[in-house]
Amino acid sequence: MSSSNDSDVRGDSPLAVVVLAAGQGTRMRSDLPKVLHTLGGKSLLAHVVDTAVQLNAARICVIYGHGGERVRTTLSDLPVVWVKQNPQIGTGHAVAQALPHFQRGDIALVLYGDVPLIQPDTLRTLVAAAASHTLALLTLELSDPTGYGRILRDSLDQVVGIVEEKDATPEQRRVREVNTGILAVDETHLANWIGRLDNRNVQGEYYLTDIVGLAVADGVPVRTIQPNTAVEVLGVNHRVQLAELERAYQTRQAQKLLYDGVTLRDPARFDLRGTLEVGRDVEIDIDVILEGKVSLGNRVRIGPYCYLKDAIIAEDTEVRANSILDGVTIGSSCVIGPFARLRPGTKLASRVHIGNFVEIKQTQVNEGSKINHLSYVGDAVVGREVNIGAGTITCNYDGANKHRTVIGDRAFIGSDTALIAPVEIGNDATIGAGSVITRNTPSGELTLSRTDQKTYPGWKRPVKKK
Repeated sequence: MSSSNDSDVRGDSPLAVVVLAAGQGTRMRSDLPKVLHTLGGKSLLAHVVDTAVQLNAARICVIYGHGGERVRTTLSDLPVVWVKQNPQIGTGHAVAQALPHFQRGDIALVLYGDVPLIQPDTLRTLVAAAASHTLALLTLELSDPTGYGRILRDSLDQVVGIVEEKDATPEQRRVREVNTGILAVDETHLANWIGRLDNRNVQGEYYLTDIVGLAVADGVPVRTIQPNTAVEVLGVNHRVQLAELERAYQTRQAQKLLYDGVTLRDPARFDLRGTLEVGRDVEIDIDVILEGKVSLGNRVRIGPYCYLKDAIIAEDTEVRANSILDGVTIGSSCVIGPFARLRPGTKLASRVHIGNFVEIKQTQVNEGSKINHLSYVGDAVVGREVNIGAGTITCNYDGANKHRTVIGDRAFIGSDTALIAPVEIGNDATIGAGSVITRNTPSGELTLSRTDQKTYPGWKRPVKKK
């Protein structure tokens, strides 16, 4: 969203975001801090911070907990101020740690590091509501509000407080409007209310929700905003919820691609764990996983059960079933697979064929060349219109160092050939099947390396002793 539109959303007040990420996440039953668990290939916390960045927030503070240095170290590239909460004595206390980093006149937005799918448009509406010296709460109507704090209203339908379920009366528990914890308010009010919180409760903690009662007592209007979908405000407390949000996230990704013109053979069996750029008329079959940065040109077809990571694929290329492409650049009109593995550093020019059970690594394959069956080519340059037969390998590793193989244009490499690097095969050279090539071969000539074929009459195969 442009800066001019953001100015319209929040007037002249800068936006300061505080993300609460200090929770232990004990129900995850994991040594990994909860906010570092991933959704769509990105940590929960990174999702929330990315959303805050889209709001053009002037300041983003992340509150992390005791023992959470791993969070700060792992996500050190995030554009945030890291603030440690120690001891962890409630959400109100957590927000208090961020106040020194805010400025007078800021609108403060409180988010949660384990609520990853909150949408920028929802938050823009919430912040706009807070711009008029209002406490803006994000609430949700649920058919089953069990476990949530309830929003309490008076006879005029004005918010007067929040009651936690354990403290609610039977009548209050029938209320379906619940508190999500996400709120926005100007910094002056927030600092005043945070300073007046007390911890006289069973947990001995300072609750952020208590500021609602303080706002009502001070005559500050409390306005509620609801998200477009419930999934936006769902948090992650255990792995069941994480799995549910993963599928919700993937469904959202798939729907966007469908609207962008991509054919997904089964949107429920598609996973995007990074970013995807697509051209027109792209087709993706079932159970395809995309990670990192992937770019698919016009009319690219991806077969079933493929894995693509950090891959650039030009137009009219087909990737057939069960292929793995990782860290590769593929030209136009190529055919790859089935069961091909292209490892980092692979670069294919146009019209290249890489067939079944072929592995390529750190290799440039030029226009029109074919490696169709059961071969390994690593640390090599393959010229134009080369044909490499089945069972060919470049022996690039001597146990300590990698060496280079160069195959000239229009060379023909016979099946079951071993090219012992470093070695160069000349243009238009032919290598006889079954050869072991240890020296450079001349252009335009046949080179082969074989022992004489012999037959030993009467020879008997060994048998096991009884």
